[in-house]
Amino acid sequence: MTAAGAPDPAAAPDLADDDEPRRHPVAALFAEVVGQPAAVASLRAAARHPVHAYLFRGPTGSGSRPASLAFAAALLCPDGGCGTCDTCRRALAGTHPDVVLVERTGAALGIDDARRLVGLAQRRPFEAERQVLVVTDVHLAVRSAPALLKTVEEPPPATVFVLLADDLPPELVTVASRCVEVPFPPVPAAAVAEWLVARGTSPDQASLVAEGAGGDLDRARLLAEDPGFDERAARWRSVPGRLDGHGATARALARELLAGVDDALGPLRARHAEELAALTDEASSLGERGLPGRKEITDRQHREERRWRTEELRSGLGMLARAYGGRFGALAASGVPDEVRGHGEAVALVTEATAALRRNPNEALLLEALLVRLGRLGG
Repeated sequence: MTAAGAPDPAAAPDLADDDEPRRHPVAALFAEVVGQPAAVASLRAAARHPVHAYLFRGPTGSGSRPASLAFAAALLCPDGGCGTCDTCRRALAGTHPDVVLVERTGAALGIDDARRLVGLAQRRPFEAERQVLVVTDVHLAVRSAPALLKTVEEPPPATVFVLLADDLPPELVTVASRCVEVPFPPVPAAAVAEWLVARGTSPDQASLVAEGAGGDLDRARLLAEDPGFDERAARWRSVPGRLDGHGATARALARELLAGVDDALGPLRARHAEELAALTDEASSLGERGLPGRKEITDRQHREERRWRTEELRSGLGMLARAYGGRFGALAASGVPDEVRGHGEAVALVTEATAALRRNPNEALLLEALLVRLGRLGG
């Protein structure tokens, strides 16, 4: 099976001169996928002769989710993804009955979720010739990997699986081997900045937000609307000059930085409140006495908020590493060996702390320990 990340040029979509009317609608189909030209080219080619399963591998905000809906539209559209017909519009909006989004119901994609996927895979398409099952957070399907593997290995002929995963744990390597993998690396900072400017953000602010977004377009969207982002970024960058080697200073600064992390959740929580209110109003207009699936919706929102908090802390540590890296470069140019060595060690310590976030540590202890060690090296 050929990896979709490096498509065969012979399999590329036909875009001859007489096909010009279809060129722009197809591009519009993937308009929400920013900074991923290789993935888009692969999916446009794959839509002409699809196989039964695809793995979109990339971190949150890299574009894999909107790409999955665009790909589904191309698979269901009678014209191969015109981007304008009713089928395309509904697929892109996630309202087409033959595009099913399968999300985990708990902290991981568990056995019950896998069983639900099996049942969905066996059903017949409602309108189109095939159905597309988009399964999110597959990297969290470690316990249900055997059931997921069986489903993907024995697919019904009218079902196409699109699995979305941030990364690939060892337990899921066999599942991945049954799929065509489409890589979605973090969106390049230049592409994020360009996208923000096109949405009305000033170039200077767009560059700052792109730095803090870490290749996550969803995060960039919220940060651009967050009035406190500039202040938080400046606070992280000021750390090297504020540490004095005293533990009390490090602890106070850690509390200050974590308070900023808490404040960063404000825009996301506001968006979640708006989402919940809109869904509640829609349910009420349909005669529902409450919001069906409210617990599942709020659980998803809480997971998003936990993820956002971790990404905010990771982003801050990235700014801190770059602050030390900038000093490192300046000292190296001036030839001060001891201070160069100290700043190189500082960058390594920040990198180590960033990697430790994957283990869900106590954030306050992690940050205090890091700042104490940085303080001992000198600002």
